[in-house]
Amino acid sequence: MNACQFIGRVGRNGEAKEVSAGKRLGRWTMAIDSGYGERKQTIWLDCTMFGDRGAKLAEMINKGDRIGVSGELGIREHEGKTYITLNVRDVTLLGEKKPAQSRKPADEDLSSVPF
Repeated sequence: MNACQFIGRVGRNGEAKEVSAGKRLGRWTMAIDSGYGERKQTIWLDCTMFGDRGAKLAEMINKGDRIGVSGELGIREHEGKTYITLNVRDVTLLGEKKPAQSRKPADEDLSSVPF
C-alpha cells in the first residue's frame, strides 16, 4: 500500500490544466521541512490532483499557503533529474501566507501591560 500524508507550504502557485479529451487536473509544488537547525532539510514534491476538483483547488492555492495533502508517492525522471511526485487524493487548506508582523520597539515600556 502506498499512502502518504504531508503538511507543508506551497512553493509555486497552483495551475489548472486541461489534458486530452477535456479532462482537467491541478498541479503545484510543495515544500516539506524535516529536522531543525543545521539538520533542517527541505523535500520538494511535485503534486498533481486529477479531475475538476483538482483544477479548482489549484486555482485557490497560492505560493506560501500552508496545506495538508494525502496521496500516492512516486518518482519521475526528466532530463537526467529525479523528481518526487505525489498523486494527490485529498487536500486540506490550513492557512494563507501571512504578511510579516511588525515587532514592538525594544524601548517600549511594558510595565502597564497586565499579565
